[in-house]
Amino acid sequence: MLCIFGYRLRYNKKIKMSFGSDVPWGIRFIQRFADICCPRFYFNRELCYRGSIVFLTYISYMCYHLSRKPISVVKTVLHRNCSKLVPPDSNEPSNWCDWAPFDGTDDSASQMLGELDSSFLFCYAIAMFVSGIIAERVNIRYFLSIGMILSGVFTYLLGFAKTYNIHNLFYYVIVQGMGGIFQTTGWPGVVTVMSNWFGKSKRGLIFGLWNSHTCIGNILGTAIAAEYVEKDWALSFMMPGLYIGIVGFVVFLFLVVNPNDVGCASPDRGVEIRPKRNSRLESGIVNDSSGFDSDVDDTEIIIGEHDILTRSRHSATDSLEVQRRATENSLLLPRSNSDSIQVEQEAIGFINAFRIPGVVEFSLALFFSKLVSYTFLYWLPLYLNASTSMGATDSANFSILFDVGGIIGGIIAGYATDKTDMPAATCSLMLILAAPMMFIYEKISVVHLGLNMILLVTVGVLVNGPYALITTAVAAELGTHHSLEGNAKAMATVTAIIDGTGSIGAAVGPLMAGFIKSYGWQNVFFMLMVSDICALFLLVRLVRREIVKLRNSRRTAIRIE
Repeated sequence: MLCIFGYRLRYNKKIKMSFGSDVPWGIRFIQRFADICCPRFYFNRELCYRGSIVFLTYISYMCYHLSRKPISVVKTVLHRNCSKLVPPDSNEPSNWCDWAPFDGTDDSASQMLGELDSSFLFCYAIAMFVSGIIAERVNIRYFLSIGMILSGVFTYLLGFAKTYNIHNLFYYVIVQGMGGIFQTTGWPGVVTVMSNWFGKSKRGLIFGLWNSHTCIGNILGTAIAAEYVEKDWALSFMMPGLYIGIVGFVVFLFLVVNPNDVGCASPDRGVEIRPKRNSRLESGIVNDSSGFDSDVDDTEIIIGEHDILTRSRHSATDSLEVQRRATENSLLLPRSNSDSIQVEQEAIGFINAFRIPGVVEFSLALFFSKLVSYTFLYWLPLYLNASTSMGATDSANFSILFDVGGIIGGIIAGYATDKTDMPAATCSLMLILAAPMMFIYEKISVVHLGLNMILLVTVGVLVNGPYALITTAVAAELGTHHSLEGNAKAMATVTAIIDGTGSIGAAVGPLMAGFIKSYGWQNVFFMLMVSDICALFLLVRLVRREIVKLRNSRRTAIRIE
């Protein structure tokens, strides 16, 4: 049987044997060390690999957010109310504490800071569409590690401006824009790797827990930046830039992109028995000229990167036997870093990705949902500083509560989706509650500090829940949609389309907030509520489809009973 198996593989042009597969250097060292030092020690190899994937992808994207968060904290010292501070000299101008070129009037400074955000976010949004296409065609490990190191370099260069007294706005815009471009390597990369290793079972909950890296990164980035912002804000950028660069090198050494690279089974993939669609079989003509055994002569075994498909013309009993044999053979394949079998699949086209049902609706909904989330991300510390008596450090630390709510919201949304299998309805419910909660927060959060804390966590839950669900579990589900017919080279493209569209909203939101803020913070919150309602309306058709699907499944269950 193994000889037949090898013969079929050798003459199937769609399948190639990949010897010397791309196993990271760090993993090779660990494998050799284990073979030499503890050859008789038994451990669950697949569990160890999966644990390392969760850890590496988690800290990777945590560092991405950790390095993009400091700008929202440093805003409070680039332009602030100097009258509250004691000048070193009585002859100092009224804007002595501001950092040029952000030392103009409040309106001009707000617009400049908004442009600084938008230079990052627009470059991020545009590059995201290209990044997903590139990610499908290159090694994800190199893609992630290089992107992380270069993201760290451009984050470091923002702090470099303080050290060397750079006051040219063009410098800040260029550095922020380049940082935004290389930050796009993160999301398509980590989602693709996670989807390669983890199946659809409890995907919403797994991704909901895993997606807390976004908020944890925001929290740590805020804490690190707040530690240095009033002492030397250059370090608020330099330290996060250093951290993401180090983690990028660790990813290069240890990240295993695909389970079959190290001989592990892929999730949600098995052996499928189907009649071979061949006109010769349908007409009853069988070609035995190959000399193969009769019980596998008309069976086509396809071994790929993700699955083993067995197709036979035999009866159900014979098919089960063929399935058993194929499974045994797959287990007998060498599970070393030198033997892996991969399918040469073509990466999905950009237009074809858009045609997947639900991609357009969820992408546009994420546009508005991410607009709201990123406006909070970039402007919340400044709002707290302006609406309360908190200083720069305290307002930055207090804004962490919004991200704490985001962690809870992502977990709740993922768990609810697993239970109901209705992601659009889950997002819609949270969006319905988010709009009035933002109105309440803007009106009464200034009354009491404890009330502000409770409302801010609640707003974080409702705003970040839909955003987290769409960018993780929904994107992964659409990236493996049945219309793709098992093509694994679609995940990064679909993820990039969804997150790229959302990132355009993330760029528009802070930019609009910079202009609208001059007319009052209440108008900024009104913009956020309108955006939330727009996201809700975009999901109405999908919600209706989910309700119809639920009714049909219940009717079918009743008929069966």
